[in-house]
Amino acid sequence: MGKSDLLDTTDCLEAVGVFRGWKNFLFVVIALCLLLLQVSFWLVNTGYIKIGEQAATDKPAVADSNAVGMAAEVNEGLKVTVQPPQQHRALFSITFKHLAWLVRIVNVVLVLAATLYCMTMLFGLKISLIGRLGGISHISRAFFLSLVMLILLLPWQSVFGCVVVGAIYTPCELVKCCGPGAAGCCGIFGNILFYFRFSGYWLLIVLLLILSQLRSARWTKAILRRLEVI
Repeated sequence: MGKSDLLDTTDCLEAVGVFRGWKNFLFVVIALCLLLLQVSFWLVNTGYIKIGEQAATDKPAVADSNAVGMAAEVNEGLKVTVQPPQQHRALFSITFKHLAWLVRIVNVVLVLAATLYCMTMLFGLKISLIGRLGGISHISRAFFLSLVMLILLLPWQSVFGCVVVGAIYTPCELVKCCGPGAAGCCGIFGNILFYFRFSGYWLLIVLLLILSQLRSARWTKAILRRLEVI
């Protein structure tokens, strides 16, 4: 190996180190976002965080206040005390409104982090090809797995409706599927589809993320073995 080739290899190794650090950081961010999404679903599905009637029916609060006011006037003549509606229980004072904002923020961070993660794999593949560092098969598989993960992750239902569904869900979907006005699951097949939508799909994304990360780790080891031989 000549002096010029050695310098090029050193530069490529420095670039690999930078992208490797960002790849690991993005992996942690994606994993945390996926965990938050799954915890949010189970908090709503198990009833620890209740979806209010107004969120489920999308009725304005003014109409409800007018109706309560009219009922109070009628009952006032009859000397009947109108009890205020009971508030839904909340976990650590967290309401569904707070949870909906959390889901929206997590979705944005998740899409951006997954996109950057996939691009990091692509840049790692290009560096390996240019610098002839080796481990092309591992980084190629890692990039393809990350690309599939990104495609399955995106909320395609916001664009194509029910024709194509992504792993990311929106607060509106939680209201539709878990709210008081939800139609419910029809039989075993309906339950399977329901839990596959919110948990099975999520598990598939997690597996793709882990496999991509493992493949990229093998890519790094292959580079080190190749440099030891050279």
